[in-house]
Amino acid sequence: MSELETGWRLSGDPKVTIAAENIRLRYKVQRSERRTLRSFAHRKDVSGPVLRGVTLAAREGEMVGLVGLNGSGKSSLLRVLAGLQPATSGTVVASAQPQLLGVSAALVPDLSGEENIWLGTLAMGMTPDEAYFAKERIEQLADLGEAIKQPMRTYSSGMGARLRFAISVAADPEILMIDEALSTGDASFTERAGEAMRGLIARAGTVFLVSHAAKTIEDMCTRALWLDAGTLIADGPADEVANMYRYYAHSIALGKEQAAKKALVSATEAHPPLFSTT
Repeated sequence: MSELETGWRLSGDPKVTIAAENIRLRYKVQRSERRTLRSFAHRKDVSGPVLRGVTLAAREGEMVGLVGLNGSGKSSLLRVLAGLQPATSGTVVASAQPQLLGVSAALVPDLSGEENIWLGTLAMGMTPDEAYFAKERIEQLADLGEAIKQPMRTYSSGMGARLRFAISVAADPEILMIDEALSTGDASFTERAGEAMRGLIARAGTVFLVSHAAKTIEDMCTRALWLDAGTLIADGPADEVANMYRYYAHSIALGKEQAAKKALVSATEAHPPLFSTT
């Protein structure tokens, strides 16, 4: 057992539901190189880092927000934690199978929302009886009205996201991971979604939420992780980390590079990751 695992196991805090140690991920793409004007194109593998030694632990009752600019590694980290993307190196252990919001693979665009509720719930492992009793609360949370009887291909992206979210929460997974599901919801849906997730947390669950919107993380999460270029910059109370990230993102948008760099340093000093790796 590693020193890191020992520290997690001996803690008197709520049970650790998922832990990751020194997670590294590299992408690999093929690029064509033309060696001479007359020669054939040569394909060359090019790789680069996506995650750079991320270490974290999450416990029962936490709702953990992930913030960071596009390409920072947020979605990749979720996929690794959920077991959908193998890490290049590192270790992930979980108390239960994490469920990444994304029952899309089980849904059929030409079928109605009602029919897709059956497909989605059964695909997540519910029994027919469980799916039957879950149907009403799924419809209430998604709040699609009469559109629930229409083919899913007629839905807007927001309507589809709401239905997928409602199906996923109905399963009551111990570990739920949500990637930008709330970004397309209106205010009333966001409030209902928040209530659903707070209920999940009250039942000793753990939720991870990825969002570009610092306000969403600030309002809905208890803790926030800030990723930048695959590195875990800060780990702390959601309101504080989200506020620091908001200033950083604003500085980037205004082209104030020095201010942005100082914000990164300040965030790391104020809320360093719980465990550091080299």
